[in-house]
Amino acid sequence: MNQTARKTIDAFHQRFGEKPVWIVRAPGRVNLIGEHTDYNDGYVLPMAIDQATWIALRPRTSRQVQLYSLDHVAACSFSLESIERDRMHWSEYPKGVAHTLLAHGYPLSGWEGVTACDIPMGAGLSSSASFELAVARAFSAVSGFAWDKQLMARLCQQAENQWVGVKCGIMDQMISAIGEEGKAILIDCRDYAHRAVPLPTGVMVVIMDTMTRRGLVESVYNERRQQCQEAAKIFGVKALRDADLDTYKQQATLLNPITRRRAKHVVTENHRTLNTAAAMERGDATTCGRLMNESHKSLRDDFEVTNDALNAIVAAAQSHPGCLGARMTGAGFGGCAVALVETSKVESFSQDIVEAYQRSSQLTPNLYPANASKGASIESTISLPP
Repeated sequence: MNQTARKTIDAFHQRFGEKPVWIVRAPGRVNLIGEHTDYNDGYVLPMAIDQATWIALRPRTSRQVQLYSLDHVAACSFSLESIERDRMHWSEYPKGVAHTLLAHGYPLSGWEGVTACDIPMGAGLSSSASFELAVARAFSAVSGFAWDKQLMARLCQQAENQWVGVKCGIMDQMISAIGEEGKAILIDCRDYAHRAVPLPTGVMVVIMDTMTRRGLVESVYNERRQQCQEAAKIFGVKALRDADLDTYKQQATLLNPITRRRAKHVVTENHRTLNTAAAMERGDATTCGRLMNESHKSLRDDFEVTNDALNAIVAAAQSHPGCLGARMTGAGFGGCAVALVETSKVESFSQDIVEAYQRSSQLTPNLYPANASKGASIESTISLPP
């Protein structure tokens, strides 16, 4: 059993004097390609990863929720009869999920539990979305309602948008809900259509945490969104996903230089994402790597959301003989990059990149191979030893 899961179960036993009835998990994600395309109704190609949020829990007779976080070393408690916002706090995530489920008619029951997460927080691997899906899975366990993966993803996104106040796209919650072992998922962010895409044989995905975290850059993201919307309006389309390469080439001169670069990234990134999925389906890892390299260049030069740390670690990865391609992943300005590496060279790659990045940044990165995992799940703990 996963070490974090066991830690969560042990902490529950110590806190409540018996083992939990259920343990639920919801994974984080790494996006292989398709960055800043989600809010342009475009395509993304993420995969759910081994790291996850875990909740060990049991039902309560009252309509009260009590949750202790091992990561925050703190507890939260709220009544399902009356959920109120508080100051921004980790407890707003479970409260937001509960409020949204109730608003959509789900008959929720109370529960008490312990949670822990082994996803690096703030690294762009969607720890918050995994927390939301784990909470929703906990409610489905105690309340007995049917688990609709896509609907739960959309409701958790709504909770983050409307209750927590973070205007995220659908990708993070969707992949945490629908992930599949050994596969990435191509998602159309307009209509949520998706298909599983097998990872090429002979390569592994390696996540590279720069150990830098983005600061207060909400205004930068809002500016990017506005620039994309402006470009779509000038192109005469609903969103930039509707502008193909020919449209961009014919009408790019109508845009000012900055907006032109932003539109160029989104239009070409959608194209790269679809081509990467097709390359994966035919087992062409070399093309996947080349498109990842092109994606990073576009994010660096056209969308301008990288930073020195991301550029340094990606450059180090791209220069390694075992690496087929690398790019930043997530919103940018810090956090993680992702590389596609020959399986036989993952160990030497990891050692070499740590040393190279330390020399250039005086920071020690965390590198770890990532396996594609299944989406949010629930397990009974009846068979576990006390």
